[in-house]
Amino acid sequence: MDDKVTTNPLDIRILEALQQDIPLVARPWEAIATRLGITEPVFLERLEKLSREGIVRGISPIVEPQPLGIAAATLVALPVPEQRIREVAAVINRYPEVSHNFQRDHRYSLWFTLSAKDGQALQKVLQEILERTGFSEEEILDLPTVKKIKIDVRFSLEGGLHGQV
Repeated sequence: MDDKVTTNPLDIRILEALQQDIPLVARPWEAIATRLGITEPVFLERLEKLSREGIVRGISPIVEPQPLGIAAATLVALPVPEQRIREVAAVINRYPEVSHNFQRDHRYSLWFTLSAKDGQALQKVLQEILERTGFSEEEILDLPTVKKIKIDVRFSLEGGLHGQV
């Protein structure tokens, strides 16, 4: 994928529409295309192009974890030396309980989120990750979620900010 790809106004409108709720109907792409004033084949052609270009990585539901029994989450930061970033990230990325993993330009250079059914299960996975990567609890930041305030991201592509009042 290029660092920057060319999009046209229709691509932008499609991306904006995909960031909204996808209708739960038999033909959701047709419903979105109709809302945009285009045909379903045109919508699918543009969506495929956006996928090929790496702009759209996937389309998936946002799952609310608590009703599924996933009640514990934490943000973890490790002070990983530059020469070990790939190695340590590969270990962390093997865990399905890890949803995000980012390198930062900071003493704590690798940050990841971890979720599990409860605090005990969460600590078990974290301890396993620490053992496999060679870090101790004293070296890391373990910042458990106290209260979920917002989980959502919508990129404003047509101008203006979604959060403006």
